[in-house]
Amino acid sequence: MPLPAMQYDRRETTAWITKPILVMAVVFATLPLWIETVGLYQYLGVEVLIWIVFALGFNLLLGYTGLPSFGHGAFFGIGAYAFGLAQFEVWANLWFCLAAAIVVTGAFGAVTALFLAHRRGIYFALMSIAFGQIFYFIASKWTDVTKGEDGLLNIARLPADFGVVELSTQSNTALYYLCYAVMMGLIVLLWRLTNSPFGRTLRAIKQNETRVAFIGYPVRLYKWAAFTLSCGIAGLAGGLFAMAQEGAYINIMTLQWSGTIVLIVLIGGGFVSFWGPVLGVILYFVARDILGAYTETWLLWFGLMFVVLVMFKPDGIAGMWRDWIAPRLGGRPEPSPRPAESRS
Repeated sequence: MPLPAMQYDRRETTAWITKPILVMAVVFATLPLWIETVGLYQYLGVEVLIWIVFALGFNLLLGYTGLPSFGHGAFFGIGAYAFGLAQFEVWANLWFCLAAAIVVTGAFGAVTALFLAHRRGIYFALMSIAFGQIFYFIASKWTDVTKGEDGLLNIARLPADFGVVELSTQSNTALYYLCYAVMMGLIVLLWRLTNSPFGRTLRAIKQNETRVAFIGYPVRLYKWAAFTLSCGIAGLAGGLFAMAQEGAYINIMTLQWSGTIVLIVLIGGGFVSFWGPVLGVILYFVARDILGAYTETWLLWFGLMFVVLVMFKPDGIAGMWRDWIAPRLGGRPEPSPRPAESRS
């Protein structure tokens, strides 16, 4: 019997490592060996991995819980600033600074979620924009801490200290493999989380939170936890981004970046597949570099691609794979999910 969207074979959901995870591990482990051969460059790989981390965390909120946050760029930026400030003011240690980025951003997310967890639909979306703008303006005006428009400069690529050995992250290739290790660890943890009772409850909330509350689940607590966890992961991605850019800048907290992550997750098919955000990130960055080589208006063409996709295949790239490609490769097509019951 075909499985509904966002649900997988039981043997996969109980496993820590699945075939798609292995394929992804191999493809990205070998990427530095062939990326320049296809005309791209090493730093692009670093950006792709960081944004995959960001997108997977965001999809826990959007794709699994059905909560449309349009202010997540602010949390990405808070993670970058937290990483830089921890390095400059407290302890220049990679693990400590990454932990600081996660904890500080998670704390901001937890406080924000207290105001958002009892909202849904358009009200949730508008309040997420409002909080994103509040954090943006605080960061832009609090120049003693954030340095305003100039940003935090000279953030170092800290070495990975394992006690007995210390690995440099100065080169793009070395930083790539640090991001790769973080991404693969996150994928395994999120895979297990989204297929745990917690993840199944989030999917039920997406379908109809009133029914979930009626049978006794603390819906607001689940939504608060999903939002906080998603923000903590955004902070982790922001910390890695600060290392990659060797600085933290105010522009990543703008609405444009918040909208970009929504667009990436939707075009990849985050509503129907765990792997949708990964596909969306790859398409976005490849389009940026390939289309950008021919025209400065590449974002216009990417936007048009998004419009066409939403009009004719709203399930995104993952939906195309599920409906058109997988059956031809011998897989079983899955039915489209029933639309979530809207409440306002």
